[in-house]
Amino acid sequence: MQHTFRDVFDDDTIALRQHMTAADVENWDSLTHIDLIVGLEREFKVKFTTAEVTGLKNVGALAALVDKKRASAS
Repeated sequence: MQHTFRDVFDDDTIALRQHMTAADVENWDSLTHIDLIVGLEREFKVKFTTAEVTGLKNVGALAALVDKKRASAS
């Protein structure tokens, strides 16, 4: 997950934290948010709904959603 964040934001220093939000990452706007979601879908071979994505509050919630999706795909 961290790899995708670093790739999307072109920043090798990003260190993910559970409570991290868009406000904590330089250049995290609506367009990079879409790139991030698409990148995570590719990395983890999952698909998110619009409702799932808009309901996310922080990186921890995003990680939990990825885990949930991967578990249900197994």
